[in-house]
Amino acid sequence: MTALALDRYHSQLDRAQVRQASGVVLRVVGLAVVASGPAAPVGDTVSVHTRGGQRTAVVTGFREGEIILQPLGAVDGIRPGDRVIAGHGPLEIPVGPGLIGRVIDAIGNPIDGKGPIPGSARRSIQAEPPPAMSRRPIRTIMETGLRVVDGLFTVGRGQRMGIFAGSGVGKSTLLGEMAKHAQAAVNVIALVGERGREVGEFIEKALGPAGVARSVVIVATGDRPAVERLAAAYAAHAIAEHFRDAGLDVMLMMDSVTRLCQAQREIGLAAGEPSVTRGFPPSAFAILPRLLERSGTCGGAGSITAFYSVLIEGDDENDPVGDAVRAILDGHLFLSRRLAGLSIYPAIDPTLSVSRLLVDLASPEEYRLAMRAREMWSEYERVRDLVEVGAYRAGADPKVDKAIAAHPQLLDWIRQSIGAASDRQTSIAQLQQIVGAA
Repeated sequence: MTALALDRYHSQLDRAQVRQASGVVLRVVGLAVVASGPAAPVGDTVSVHTRGGQRTAVVTGFREGEIILQPLGAVDGIRPGDRVIAGHGPLEIPVGPGLIGRVIDAIGNPIDGKGPIPGSARRSIQAEPPPAMSRRPIRTIMETGLRVVDGLFTVGRGQRMGIFAGSGVGKSTLLGEMAKHAQAAVNVIALVGERGREVGEFIEKALGPAGVARSVVIVATGDRPAVERLAAAYAAHAIAEHFRDAGLDVMLMMDSVTRLCQAQREIGLAAGEPSVTRGFPPSAFAILPRLLERSGTCGGAGSITAFYSVLIEGDDENDPVGDAVRAILDGHLFLSRRLAGLSIYPAIDPTLSVSRLLVDLASPEEYRLAMRAREMWSEYERVRDLVEVGAYRAGADPKVDKAIAAHPQLLDWIRQSIGAASDRQTSIAQLQQIVGAA
């Protein structure tokens, strides 16, 4: 065929109108939009064309030939008959070194007033966890700068830890201190469902300039739609994966998994799911392993060390969300309201917290020291009520006597001033003096 003939076909293609898969809005049910099409898969984006302009929504389900959408924004202004046009796959987020030191929303728009993000590529927020056999064993310690964490629970690069706490016991402060002092190349921090007032306070006070300078902060406050709060968590993992793939050791922090599950509850109930556990539908628990397993190690040189906070109801350590998260992660730190009431910061309870990699990361001597310190704490807790009322008789149990003598020093060792960091070897040496002297 001659070039002249091909030119004729090219000119016809230039004039041809591209057909787009589309549908129309049928109704709005609560926070969900029900449309006749397009036939897009769950997780894809679509455009809803209203009188006020174009709106982006995410496909969250199907029912009897209709699709269920969750707009990124309020449903106000959407009416029956508005056209719905298929998008171009799942939401994407900007990635790259230009994000470091910035605060963005769930879809990647900067909200810190510092202008556009320079030189960023884009990456889908959806991804599969690394294959199980491709994960490198965790053999390297990551120091957090917190004595009680480094001395008793020893976290490794690529480990995933939970922070279990009720409201107001210091989990945000704990995350901020780790972001400032942990030995990571970059921090990725997702604030999911936080109060608007607390976001600014966390960035200015808990993180501070030093923490912000080495962090990417993704924010979706509690007033944002459920699909946007969900997207913030997925976006944070996508950004962390980008830095991990570049060979960096990343620390990922998300506050909180509970509010992530609450967002999925809103989406699931709107899509017609039944509620099964304390009002949560099955999907609220099904998304947890797919998301939390994305952190950790992979085949490359980088790693994602993750801390996920869980806001437990009524300080109940068997809260259903906490129980599901505990089964997935490599350990957890339980913050005690009693210790917080005694002005002990961080209020980590040694008896209710655990690291599943302590035995692999710590030396045999360090492991025995940590176990001995926890045993002494447990012995004191067993007789604490008797000691406080003066009913315990000294000499009744030598092990308890040693625990009572060492307890004030253990409390002082756990207590750490905000802004003060301690290296791991110094922390262990101090613990050795306390336990060895008892």
